[in-house]
Amino acid sequence: MRITVGHTPDADDAFMFYGMLSEKIPSPGFEIEHVVEDIEALNCKALSPSLDVTAVSAHACAFIPGYTILRSGGSFGLGYGPIVTTKVENSQMSLDDLKNTTIAIPGKLTSAFLLLELVLGKFKYVEMNFSQIPDAVRLGRVDAGLVIHETQLSYTDEGIAKIFDVGEWWHDTTDGLPVPLGVNVIKSDLGGQVITKFDRYLQDSIQYGLDNNIDAINYAMKYARGKPKDMIEKFVHMYVNESTVNMGDAGEKAINLMFEMASQRNLLEKPFVANIAPKL
Repeated sequence: MRITVGHTPDADDAFMFYGMLSEKIPSPGFEIEHVVEDIEALNCKALSPSLDVTAVSAHACAFIPGYTILRSGGSFGLGYGPIVTTKVENSQMSLDDLKNTTIAIPGKLTSAFLLLELVLGKFKYVEMNFSQIPDAVRLGRVDAGLVIHETQLSYTDEGIAKIFDVGEWWHDTTDGLPVPLGVNVIKSDLGGQVITKFDRYLQDSIQYGLDNNIDAINYAMKYARGKPKDMIEKFVHMYVNESTVNMGDAGEKAINLMFEMASQRNLLEKPFVANIAPKL
C-alpha cells in the first residue's frame, strides 16, 4: 500500500522516522512517499487534506476532522515547552507587560500559540516562520517572540532572553501532565486495521531510534540547522521520550484537557474532543 507521510525538517521528527525511512525495520506492507515541510505548512496542508499521514500541531487537530491521532509519534514536553523571549534589556518583563505587547508566533495552528493564549488570553501577534523569530526579537522588530524547536535551548546564543516558559506553566497548572505539542495523524477513512498497523509501524521506528541512538542522531543531524551535535541530541531526547513511543493515558488526557481549557476560555469556536486511535 502506497502511503504519503509528512514530517518536519526537525531533528526530533527525523529521529522518530529513522527506522522507517532508512528501512532498518521491515515495513508491514507500506510503501512510503516521504514529504518534509515546516510544521505550520503541514498544519495548513492537513486542512485540505492531502497527506495520508502527517505530523501536525496538536492544536491543528481541532480543524482537521478527517484525521485520527496516532498514539505513537507525539511530541510532549515533560515539564518544559515553548518559551517566550525578548531582548536582553527587557528580560524583567512581567506577564502583565507581555499582555500589552506584540508577540511573534510560529503559526496560528501551532500548539505553542494556543498554550500561550491559555496563559494570556487573546493577545496581539504577528505570524512568522519559527526560524525568523529570534532575529526579529533581537533586532526589536517585535516586543517578544514565542520560540519552539531547538531555540528553546539556544536562545542565549541567539542574543535574546527568556521571560516565560509555557511548558513549566502547563506542568504546574495540570499537576504534571505532559505538554501536548505535536502529534502524528492519519486519514480516518483508511480504516481501523490500517490505522493500527501504521501506528505500530511508527512505534517500532521510534523504538528502533532509541535502541540505536548513535545512528539515529547521526541521521537526524541532517536537520540540525547549524546547531552542534550535543545540543541536537539533548533536544531530540527532550521530545522523543516515553510519551512519544506511546502517549498513554496521560498524553490522551493532556490533549483533551488543552481543548477543554481552550473551549472554557472561548478560544475555540466550538467544543472539541480529540479523535485518538485505539490503544496499542
